[in-house]
Amino acid sequence: MFSTVQSAFAQLLTLLQRQYDEREAGNIAHMTLEHITGLSKLDRIVYKDRELTAEQDQQLAAALLSLGHGYPVHYVIGRNWFYGMELLVDQRVLIPRPETEELVEWMVKEVKTAGSKALRIIDIGTGSGCIPIALKKELPYATVHAIDISEGALEVARENARLQQVPVEFAQVNVLDAQATAALPAFDIIVSNPPYILEAEKAEMMPQVVNFEPSIALFVPDNDALLFYRTIAQLALQKLVNGGKLFFEINEAKGPETVALLTSLGFTRVTLKQDIFGKDRMVMAIKD
Repeated sequence: MFSTVQSAFAQLLTLLQRQYDEREAGNIAHMTLEHITGLSKLDRIVYKDRELTAEQDQQLAAALLSLGHGYPVHYVIGRNWFYGMELLVDQRVLIPRPETEELVEWMVKEVKTAGSKALRIIDIGTGSGCIPIALKKELPYATVHAIDISEGALEVARENARLQQVPVEFAQVNVLDAQATAALPAFDIIVSNPPYILEAEKAEMMPQVVNFEPSIALFVPDNDALLFYRTIAQLALQKLVNGGKLFFEINEAKGPETVALLTSLGFTRVTLKQDIFGKDRMVMAIKD
């Protein structure tokens, strides 16, 4: 006999409450069961006594095993919503966060306010491709490029762009390799959500992040917290057109330092912006 919809939810909740608070456990259980059954919360109440199919029961068993080992739910279901899009995610890419949606929203507003049309944009360290794909959908007249050091991440990003039916030019490039970045063309906008978490901050992070999300996309050495910001800003001085804009997502503890870095390099109108939680999270700078 297979699990019913109601018993499947109960199994998930019992497991998840060992790792999460009650609300988070409930949210993860709902996401997992909706992915397995295709039923919304309301439908699952109406059809609570419906038995899962053999395939769904196997999916439930696999999900229970993975969640029990601490896997993030978005890797378990292989999906995450970002800027109104359902994107593929797996352990080759970071799980896109809401604060990155805020960065995209800010960029789109800046571009539309300026009335810009034929733009060339590049996202550095693209991961799942969430930023360039969202930008291309919002700014269809822009030519959008994206680079990443990880070919695995680029495979995910290319598939997301295909599923979202938007053209984005992806390439494998290590931004820390000056010879590799020298071949890049000029851009009107450069954006990056680079690695910015200090190794020393690992202990404060949730194990689901530290143990499963790609370290190469998360961490920087404690003795060089602004490594990627400095490197990308120096690249932007070479590759941005005059009046071009540089956007960063940043470590909330490094806002003033990032602003000081960009100002010292000669960028103007350096703007530090907070996210909806009031944390320093984004910076815009202009090359004059």
